[in-house]
Amino acid sequence: MLATAQPDIINDKKMKKYTLSILLTFGHILLFGQVNKKLRIEHLTDNFYVYTTYKDLNGFMFPSNSMYLVTDNGVVLFDTPWDTTQFQPLLDSISVRHNKKVVLAVSTHYHDDRTAGLEFLKQKGVKTYSSKLTYDLCKEHNEKQAEFYFDNDTVFNIGNYKFETYYAGEGHTKDNIVIWFDEYKILYGGCLVKSTENKNLGNVADANLKVWAPTIKKVIKKYPKRKFVIPGHFGWTSNEGLEHTLKLLRQNK
Repeated sequence: MLATAQPDIINDKKMKKYTLSILLTFGHILLFGQVNKKLRIEHLTDNFYVYTTYKDLNGFMFPSNSMYLVTDNGVVLFDTPWDTTQFQPLLDSISVRHNKKVVLAVSTHYHDDRTAGLEFLKQKGVKTYSSKLTYDLCKEHNEKQAEFYFDNDTVFNIGNYKFETYYAGEGHTKDNIVIWFDEYKILYGGCLVKSTENKNLGNVADANLKVWAPTIKKVIKKYPKRKFVIPGHFGWTSNEGLEHTLKLLRQNK
């Protein structure tokens, strides 16, 4: 007697599960593909990530680099998105990718490409910090202010990581600081440091061109062993941003 053919229930379930997996993956790709048009997140090293947002300046989408660090106790932002539409997408992306919340943010000077998201982050329960000089300049120029400030160079310990802030002097602005991660030899330079892609100094409306070079030289002397140097704008794969900034300053004379 011939056996009656029965539907392959197991294979059918496997196929449904496989199809669902594809759909979820495709949906995930679509989600982050849409976000990444305005928000780009790239792995740097260990638990460090560089994220880039953009602002339309006379038809040119100008990139602004910031960074975040994933620790056991949560995520630390170094500067905020410039594009105000990317505040929540950044938090969402971090949550999906790392299953952690942002708990701390440090801004490196008072311009809005570093501070625009401070009020938003405070409302989300994130502790926000800047130097006292940045805090005061934010108030003076009607920019978003951090909730807390530090008066001097400060060491932060969070989770399993440690980093320090350093103010070497005026440059791009009178308050620009850098942040150093000694164990990983990462210098987060912000807008004090120009990308090697830059052909000029860019926005110097609030710069002190007389002392910018000495300020850069102080940073070079203090942190001679640098594996990574993250500038405020454009490409960050080179670790020669400090030297390139000096070159641009010499050319500017």
